Amino acid sequence: MIVGGRVVAPDRVLDDGWLAIAGGKIVQVGSGTPPDIGSADYVNVDGCLVVPGFVDTHCHGGGGGSFSSANPEELFRAVRAHRRHGTTTMLGSLVSDPIPVLRDQIAALRELVQEGELAGIHLEGPFISKARCGAHDPATLIEPDTATVNALLGAGRGDIRMVTLAPELHGGVKAVRQLAESGVIAAIGHTDGVEDQIIPAIDAGASVATHLFNAMRPLHHREPGPIGALLDDERITVELICDLVHVHPTVLRLAAHHAGKGRTVLITDAMSATDAADGSYILGRLEVDVRDGVATLAGNGSLAGSTLTMDAAFRNLVRGAGIDLLDAVRATSGRPAELLGIADRTGSLRAGLAADVVVLDRDLRPVKVLRQGEWVKDDAAATLSATAPLSGAVEGGVSISDG
Repeated sequence: MIVGGRVVAPDRVLDDGWLAIAGGKIVQVGSGTPPDIGSADYVNVDGCLVVPGFVDTHCHGGGGGSFSSANPEELFRAVRAHRRHGTTTMLGSLVSDPIPVLRDQIAALRELVQEGELAGIHLEGPFISKARCGAHDPATLIEPDTATVNALLGAGRGDIRMVTLAPELHGGVKAVRQLAESGVIAAIGHTDGVEDQIIPAIDAGASVATHLFNAMRPLHHREPGPIGALLDDERITVELICDLVHVHPTVLRLAAHHAGKGRTVLITDAMSATDAADGSYILGRLEVDVRDGVATLAGNGSLAGSTLTMDAAFRNLVRGAGIDLLDAVRATSGRPAELLGIADRTGSLRAGLAADVVVLDRDLRPVKVLRQGEWVKDDAAATLSATAPLSGAVEGGVSISDG
């Protein structure tokens, strides 16, 4: 049983809250004096904030490991790096590569999905715009066709959960419909499309905006482009990279307020340099320089993913963008779990769900992580007994409206 902290339940923050856990699941949530359930395993988290395990739907690696690797140890290293920072559920994202290479990468990631280490696979490309390709090798980009989409989905054997594409490409809207009818999330991103090219894709079943603002035609007052169409459509969940580098705090607030708590999801878009030292790395087929934690393409300086972790995204949303705790938890856990169709298993602190829990100190840094009822090893260096009370900086914040 976890006792003594401030527990962020789905609809309120419980002072002096507690969680009763058994068999890897949350069995009760409350505040005040906890019930006597005959357990000697009490963990006192006095002065800490208790939130659901984070759910990251867009991540390329971490800890020096890339999800594009076929090396199992490297893949596990990436998962472990993010788990230490409180991400208990995540998709493994792949950047664009030739189809035979992608099929091999998918096969390697499927092993982690089958073992329960990943919740699925996200293909970011290869069906994206060369004009907005970002850190994707332009030589690997192709237009979608039915046979190629089927080949990739077949390689995934049901484990591909999301595919990002540019709908203005020849066959783009048809591919969106094909993905949606196959039960795969069709995400719009890396697009140079105008609004009239984006709306048909939404009508065909696209439901996610891949890292809104980044790697897409910018918003213009006479041509809203993808940003205007995606942000304004109630059918679209918007991803935001909340490192305060990719998107300015003011723009984060604007997007979060307009999309509302039902459509806002924070992601890391993290690459292998996350939770690792600055230096030179490879993302897909391109060389990336990481300096002061900012990843850019060698040569042209374009942003190349991030070195963000979900706990940092949570801190940035609360303290950098001024969003309140309930809505920050919703954006980092609840809504992404709903998007993946697993909200009946994880994503919030309520009875019957997996005991996926992050204990945060006064600086909103994780000191303990619980995944499916098991404490994650190699926790952060801070200890529960040393944590001070939460500072007032996280008491308030601006609420995200749903209209």
